[in-house]
Parts: sequence; structure tokens; C-alpha cells
Amino acid sequence: MYGRNELIARYIKLRTGKTRTRKQVSSHIQVLARRKAREIQVKLKVRYVHNQTMEPAFARGYQDFNQVEQQQRIERMFWHGALPGQPGGHEDIKPFSQQSYAMQASGPTPITGYESTAGLSMSPGAPPWQGRSIASSKLRMLEFSSFLEQPQDPETVSRQFNKHLFVHIGQSNPSYSDPYLESVDVRQIYDKFPEKKGGLKELFDKGPHNAFFLVKFWADLSVNLQDDSSFFYGVSSQYESPENMIITSSTKVCSFGKQVVEKVETEYARFENGRYVFRIHRSPLCEYMINFIHKLKHLPEKYMMNSVLENFTILQVVTNRDTLETLLCIAYVFEVSTSEHGAQHHIYRLVKD
Repeated sequence: MYGRNELIARYIKLRTGKTRTRKQVSSHIQVLARRKAREIQVKLKVRYVHNQTMEPAFARGYQDFNQVEQQQRIERMFWHGALPGQPGGHEDIKPFSQQSYAMQASGPTPITGYESTAGLSMSPGAPPWQGRSIASSKLRMLEFSSFLEQPQDPETVSRQFNKHLFVHIGQSNPSYSDPYLESVDVRQIYDKFPEKKGGLKELFDKGPHNAFFLVKFWADLSVNLQDDSSFFYGVSSQYESPENMIITSSTKVCSFGKQVVEKVETEYARFENGRYVFRIHRSPLCEYMINFIHKLKHLPEKYMMNSVLENFTILQVVTNRDTLETLLCIAYVFEVSTSEHGAQHHIYRLVKD
């Protein structure tokens, strides 16, 4: 008596009490079908490598015992869903001083301990972006963003989406008159990334040193998050090179310096306007990161979010697939942005003096 879509609509009504028309059901099935097709395509060139445990070892300590106790309480609550004022929460938490996480109204504050790049030397005829943006002699990052797409009309699962940027880098073309990037001693951040084979220290020692960068993100979390299948969490990036090659991008999510998940993608070059362009477009965010964002968003105070992010980092390494040469290595560290500023970032060169 009923078609497939009407049967599904009746089932939704019985189980949830929500009314959906056959047209709405049909539209949503098409959305799911397209999403499944994208996932199949992604699996052909993307693989995820997980550790045996997905939750970080929050028992790892600091030198200051009082700081350890506060840090661990906040982070145990973060990972086990117990927030202040909720069942299982701790009302007697002694928070960190908010002053240490305060963000200046004028914009991002620089990372402490940076050094001048006055001694930076460039070869004659080097393009203006070398030393002034995320670029080595063989590869330049043009754009990087992590985002959420949500349909404008959830009832009809419209094809029109609202896009919210969690983090974003859009590098314009610098000129020779622009200042060089500030530099940070790479040894200051060794402990925030894996020390085993393929870690930041080994990669930097191997070089080339002009391919290593640090990005401080102020992430924009001023968006309402829902457990909705029509929401899409993704990452897009774009690069250019004077050489025709195949690149591999490895993105390692780290907590307390330990890798918890790795995403590996391969991309081929397209020749455009006299250079080779690489686009990794709308790559789905892994389940670990989606859960992380949701848990972070539900923390009641900004200082708690920054307390968790203090030990959360990402290491992205782009290599030539055939020669295994490091083309770019970018270390990402995070804080939460204020709603009026939105997503912000500051780029540094990594050096060892």
C-alpha cells in the first residue's frame, strides 16, 4: 500500500514523533547516497592509522603537582563527559588563572620565546613568499581550513549550506617589502610531538630546514553543534609547486606528545597557469576529531578549553611520494578565539640555533 519513502516517513513518525514528507525523505536519502559515494572515493586515497587507545594518557604529569592535579581533573572531565553542574562533575575544581589564557583585543599574541629572523638568508632571485609564508623551495601552501557545513534548511536538507570555519589559513602573495616570519626554536616544542621514528626531532634533523613551520591557531568555536547526519565536517588545503610530482600529506593528531590518530592522503598535480597545483578538497574529518570538537565545545569555561588544548597538537608533513623528501612540515598549536575575533592564526619559522 505504501512506497518506500512513505514507509520510512511513517517509521520516523512512530520512532521520533517527527513528521517528514516523502519528498523530504527522498531528498535526505540522496544526500546520504552522495556522502557514501564521497566516503568510498576518499577511502581509495586516504587511510587512517589509529593507536590501540584513542583517549590520551591524561595521567602524564608536569613538574608542578598542584598544576597537575588541576589539569588532570579538567581533562578527566573532558574525556569522560563529567562537567561541573552535571552528574559526576566536580564542583570543587580549582581552575587555572584565566589571565594566562587571556587574548588581547588587538589580535593574537605571539608565542613566547620567539627569536628575530634578521639573520635569515635567501638565495638571489628567491620568490617573495620564501621566508614570508608557509613555503619551502619546492612547495608552497596556498590555503588550509577546517570547517563545518550545515544545511540552511534542515527540514528539507537543502543543497545550500552555511559554512563555519574552525581554523583558516589563506596566504596572499607577499612582496619583498614584507617582513620575514618570526622564528621559534624547534627544541621548545619537541615534547609536544611524537619522539619516535618520524617525529618532529628526526624530521627536523633530516631537513631541509626551510620546510619547517609553526602555526598558532585561535580556533572559532562560536557555532551551534548538533548530532545531525546532514552536517559535514571537513578539511580543505591547496598547494603549488614548480615541479610535477605526487605528494603525500600525513596529519598526526597528538595529545601529550603522543600520536592518537594519523590521516594519510595522496594527491596528484594539475598544471595551471605555469605551475603545478595540488588540491585536497573537502576531505572528511575523522570521527576522533569530530568527537573532540563536540567535547571541547561543551566545556563550560574558555579556560577549561584552553587547558585541554594546551596538550593537543597536530603535526602535518607533506612529502614527495616517490623520493620521500620532506616538502613541508607544519606544527599546529591551538587556543580558543573570542567570538568577536573569529578564526585567527600566526605563522612562525622553526629553527635550531
